[in-house]
Amino acid sequence: MEPHPSLSDHYTTLNEKQSFLRKVFDDAAPYYEGIAKWGWFGTGHRYRVWALKGHGLKPGMKVLDVAAGTGPTARAIRDVIGQENEGDITCLEPSAGMIAESKKQLNCEHIQAGADEMPVPDNHFDYLTMGFALRHVNELEQSFREFNRCLKPGGKVLIMDVTMPTKKVGRFFFKLYFKHILPTLTKLFTGSESARYLMAYYWETMDQMVAVDDVLRDLKSAGFKEPKHEWVMGCFSEYSAEK
Repeated sequence: MEPHPSLSDHYTTLNEKQSFLRKVFDDAAPYYEGIAKWGWFGTGHRYRVWALKGHGLKPGMKVLDVAAGTGPTARAIRDVIGQENEGDITCLEPSAGMIAESKKQLNCEHIQAGADEMPVPDNHFDYLTMGFALRHVNELEQSFREFNRCLKPGGKVLIMDVTMPTKKVGRFFFKLYFKHILPTLTKLFTGSESARYLMAYYWETMDQMVAVDDVLRDLKSAGFKEPKHEWVMGCFSEYSAEK
C-alpha cells in the first residue's frame, strides 16, 4: 500500500515521487536543521532520546537510521549508545543535500538510497529507526520487507511519525499549525521559498496519510512480530515491532 495517494500538484505518477522528493529535500537542506529545532519548539531531540530508550535501544547495538535527513534521529541514537559507539550507526538517506548537512555533525557511515531498496546486508542490524519520514516511501509493505530483511532475528524497529489526531479539536489545531502557521513561519524565518514549499508539501502528506491500522497490517505482512502503535500527545505515532 502507498502511504498516501499520489499528489498530482507535485508529481504526476508514483514513479516520479522519489526524484521529486530528492530535489525538494536537496533545495531545503541548508534550512532544515533550523526548521526542525524551532518548528518543534526545541523538544525534538529530547523526545527522540526518550522514545529510543523506551523502545529498547542500548549501547552495543548496530543501528540503521532510514530516511536519516540531516541526522536528528542519528544524533539521538548517538546520545543513547554513546559517542564512542558512533561507528555502530549507519544513516541511509536519498537526498545528497541532506547527507551533506548530516556529515557536519555525524562521523558515521552515510549511504545515499531510499527505503524501498536498501543496499545493506541481510541480518546485519540490531535496531532500525525511521524518524518522521514514513509518508515519503513509495510503498509501505515493500519498505517494511526491506526493514525486516536487514535486521537480525530479534531485531527491533521503531518508526516515529506525525499523525492526524482522531478528535475534532485536535484535528483543527493540527491543521492550523501544519497547513498555515509552519509554512508561513518557515518562509519568514528562512526567506526560502524552497523550504516553505517543503513544509506545505508535508501538510498534504499528513492530511492524506493512510490509517494507523493500515500501517500495522503492512508491518505484519512484511514479517514483523506483533507490531504495535502508541499515541504520544495525540498527534505523534510510534510504531514498534520485532523481527
